[in-house]
Amino acid sequence: MDKPSSPYRILLIDDDPVLIKLASEILAHAGYEVLTSMDAPAGLEIAMKEKVDLIVLDVMLPIINGFNICRLIKSQPEHKKIPIILLTSRAEEQDRKIGQEVGANAYIGKPLNREHFLNTIKELISQSSK
Repeated sequence: MDKPSSPYRILLIDDDPVLIKLASEILAHAGYEVLTSMDAPAGLEIAMKEKVDLIVLDVMLPIINGFNICRLIKSQPEHKKIPIILLTSRAEEQDRKIGQEVGANAYIGKPLNREHFLNTIKELISQSSK
């Protein structure tokens, strides 16, 4: 896969340290700059303060779930256009529908498929930078 010409910044918010490590390595190897948070409130704070090009967000987080974080980010005019990928082991159609309703741009199931994960990110970043 071609590396991005300039490092895009991707924020990963997930409470699973193994997934954070795996996804971070996949993204860094593909040439992305990666910010991580294993805590929903801290992840939301990073999303609001840092300039990020895309957010990968776990649905099942303690304190604030991913659907609510997505809704909060997308409700801010300055963050509305940031693509958000919801990441979850829950693959029910109802969850996908909720994801669309709160403004998620994509929905990826766990365990991560490296190629699908990177292709989805590349596609969303290219769409949002047009």
